[in-house]
Amino acid sequence: MSQNFTEVSKSIVDAIGGADNVTAVTHCMTRLRFVLNDDSAVDSARLKSIKGVMGVVHNDNQCQVIIGNNVAKAYAEVVKLLPAGAVTERVTAAQGKNKITLKRIGAGILDALIGTMSPLIPAIIGGSMVKLLAMILDMTGIFEKGASTLIILNVIGDGAFFFLPVMVAASAAVKFKTNMSLAIAIAGVLVHPNFIDLMAKAAQGQQVSFIGVDITAVKYTYTVIPALCMTWLLSYIETWVDRITPAVTKNFLKPMLIVLIAAPIAIMFIGPLGIWIGSGISALVYTVHSYLGWLSVAIMGAIWPLLVMTGMHRVFTPTIIQTIAETGKEGMVMPSEIGANLSLGGSSLAVAWRTKNPELRQTALAAAASAIVAGISEPALYGVALRLKRPLIACLISGFICGAIAGIGGLASHSMASPGLFTSVQFFDPTNPMSIVWVFAVMILAVVLSFITTLLLGFEDIPVEQPASDSVAATTYNASPDVVKVN
Repeated sequence: MSQNFTEVSKSIVDAIGGADNVTAVTHCMTRLRFVLNDDSAVDSARLKSIKGVMGVVHNDNQCQVIIGNNVAKAYAEVVKLLPAGAVTERVTAAQGKNKITLKRIGAGILDALIGTMSPLIPAIIGGSMVKLLAMILDMTGIFEKGASTLIILNVIGDGAFFFLPVMVAASAAVKFKTNMSLAIAIAGVLVHPNFIDLMAKAAQGQQVSFIGVDITAVKYTYTVIPALCMTWLLSYIETWVDRITPAVTKNFLKPMLIVLIAAPIAIMFIGPLGIWIGSGISALVYTVHSYLGWLSVAIMGAIWPLLVMTGMHRVFTPTIIQTIAETGKEGMVMPSEIGANLSLGGSSLAVAWRTKNPELRQTALAAAASAIVAGISEPALYGVALRLKRPLIACLISGFICGAIAGIGGLASHSMASPGLFTSVQFFDPTNPMSIVWVFAVMILAVVLSFITTLLLGFEDIPVEQPASDSVAATTYNASPDVVKVN
């Protein structure tokens, strides 16, 4: 990949229709996410041809440009190309033009969820891995049971989850263009120690009310949907309060009214509704799992790369977090990722083994290492599998088989980190020592099976660029000026 991110970012912005066509931009772990005024202004062919761009995904008026692990550097350069203050103004104007349809509502909900959760993934993964470290240290007996070091490590790891509503509110405030400090303050009410104590009393049957309205007993730590819904509503409350408050009172009356209106609504209505929605989604997902058993893990393993391609995989983040918080483990989505991620790595190794293109070989090797070692599969998905087509088919086949074995083995994750070699410990169950054997068996099978299947299916190699006058190119690649069949 080109390391000149200034030039890469400039080329990307030009290819999507220029800075004036961008209403908003953010990024996740591997891709830039542009919300556009006019999707037809995007030159997809030009965008895909930029060196450093691994792939492009279109979804309604959103264009996702896959960069890879260096996406943060590209994002920083893209932001410099957008005029200050122009993004917020164009977002409002663009929203006014859009007709409300069921498809647009669904796309908006999905976009809000993905756009809010994507920036939080590093903190969630970091916290998960620290909690795993504390668990391992506790099991090995290096520290005594109840040692302050273990307690502090657990607190460090738990911070991102306990205060998840606050983090969601901050991220959603950016997404919904509302005041971040007010969003954080209102979300902070939900995890305030005194409020948590009140909710515990309400759960035990004690009546808890506010201005005569009974408050439903809800535990908000480790939750996503309530804070997300609350911040979305806050964006409208803020606009309405700003309209009705006199200019001379805005400094003190406006924020006071916003908090007094939004916080009680969140506590009495939005919070419980968000919990019910989140619980309903989780119940639906795991009802399917309870009926289909290992087959549901196999299906998820097969379709996981397709979900990643559309960004739909982030929809499962709140469900995974809530399930781990309630039961201590998650046994459907996370186990399916083992086979999916490692299969992409194995397939990339096969491409590196067979390709005659040095640049593709380097890309494939780097992508394989990322997928196998760290569980970051996007470079392999976009840089190799999707680019060459048949390796993707091999990954889907391998993902299904490995997902089935992971389901049969009863694997479950105790934290949320992309499954790979370094994060395999998250599947270790202290009550079942054989779980670690199952994990490594699935990983090895995924790499070997996808490697062999990719070689059997073959792929269309990308020829090395050479001068047209070079006679060697004409004799070596006479099968096609564009591709070479590799078996």
